[in-house]
Amino acid sequence: MTLAQRAMKQLEVWPDLTSGPASCGAGRALRTVHSEIVHFHSERDVDLHLTVSAIQRFHDDLRESTAIRLLPGSNWVTVHLDCDTDVDLLMSLVSAALKAHQHRPSPASAPAGDECNFRRVTVLPRS
Repeated sequence: MTLAQRAMKQLEVWPDLTSGPASCGAGRALRTVHSEIVHFHSERDVDLHLTVSAIQRFHDDLRESTAIRLLPGSNWVTVHLDCDTDVDLLMSLVSAALKAHQHRPSPASAPAGDECNFRRVTVLPRS
């Protein structure tokens, strides 16, 4: 089982999340009643919809992590799963994303910046 499969399996049992196809057309997504939160694009790459305010709040810590890729202007972060600790980080960030989305109104259409980072972020292998 890959790290992404293991993470997906763990998150699928969370009561606030349901799974389905990702709106970007690549991979599986987990969503709340408000919006998609997680996109599993490959065996190692996951996009997480944190929101601008959550990214700003955690920016310094996210920037320091070798597992995280930030894209300026995006409401999403890319998490590259290389080890068990990266899965643990993803679980914590999904929890933060759920809290960030709790009081966010459901948009009639996705505002700018709400598209995930798929094909917009290049993840290089760690040395």
